[in-house]
Amino acid sequence: MQPRQTIIEIFSTFVQFAGDRFSRWAIESSLRRSMQSSVKHTPQETSEYFWALYWYKFWQVSETEVLAKQHLTAYLQEPCYWVSQKTVTNFASTQYKLSDCFQIAIAQVDKVLKGFHPNQGFSLKNYANAIFGSAIRETLRQNSEIDICTDWGLLRKITKKFLVESLQNAGLPPEDINAYIFAWESFKTLYIPTKTGTSRQLSRPDDVIWQGIAKAYNSQSSQQVNPQTLEKWLLNSAKAVRKYRYPTPESLNISKGSDDSWEWLDNLPGSQQESLINEIVAQEEEQTRISQQTEINKVLVVAIAQLEPQLQEIVKLYYGEELTQDKIAKQLQMQQYTVSRRLKKAQEALLRSLANWSRDNLHITLTSDLLKSINIVMEEWLRNYY
Repeated sequence: MQPRQTIIEIFSTFVQFAGDRFSRWAIESSLRRSMQSSVKHTPQETSEYFWALYWYKFWQVSETEVLAKQHLTAYLQEPCYWVSQKTVTNFASTQYKLSDCFQIAIAQVDKVLKGFHPNQGFSLKNYANAIFGSAIRETLRQNSEIDICTDWGLLRKITKKFLVESLQNAGLPPEDINAYIFAWESFKTLYIPTKTGTSRQLSRPDDVIWQGIAKAYNSQSSQQVNPQTLEKWLLNSAKAVRKYRYPTPESLNISKGSDDSWEWLDNLPGSQQESLINEIVAQEEEQTRISQQTEINKVLVVAIAQLEPQLQEIVKLYYGEELTQDKIAKQLQMQQYTVSRRLKKAQEALLRSLANWSRDNLHITLTSDLLKSINIVMEEWLRNYY
């Protein structure tokens, strides 16, 4: 991948794949016009960190939230690509390609923006790296089951909560969702695999079972339906589940209101621009950020050195070599639960050091959400460190 050179390119272009390889940077013309307009107002600002924070501020304003999100999505293309490539390399046995992992990760931009806190001293890219990597790994774990399932096997494995979320995501009205859930519950009650290990490749129920499912549904519902309708509902449910698992990236051009000629990307920042720039400049100086990141590195390096030698070894094996707790236990000749307990002890010690530094130097009030966010970034730092 060729790195992008200019601020305008960094915030207005997107990765385009050819097969499963990087092909080129695709330009989004509306975003390019937006960046050209913004850069023209502040030509002295050439730092990508400044512009990332600039658009992050606009993302917090409802009138420009969509536009800002698209700029930040463009900005995060490179970290998303490299995290995806690293994950595919580390999990060579996975059926997912680089482009698949990239789509899984980039769908997490909303989560990145909602969890990011500039006053923690971490850059948006570093925080995104942690979220992207975690999302890909979790999806690979979950979908190793889901993707090899038939629709019927999938419907037996999912939870009611996940099915409801999937149907809501598909835009179904509440009354239809209730009917689909009732049909699914009747299906799960009456269609049970008869052989161990066959649930993944579960075949379509036979006609006798469909009659039973319809009878169970109709006995407790005022809406009388036939087996064919129930089968259609369940197949639609399976489709909604798969789509919810792999959300389609939203279009860059979203009509604003009922006028199709007016798009969100045409809504360029205007009167708010100068006040936000002043706020950014006043709150976040580039040199301060660099200094903070240097200090964070020192804090964590010192904290690691202060761990007991065995804890250091466990942390190195877990984050550096990405071994499971079972493999670490075998290598160190101890019980898995001992590894788990000692790894947690090391993590807590490192998190405590970083949290105390943040409180004392950045004057941040330590809340549970903040500690969770700091922990995510700390774990990504540990993977990169080792």
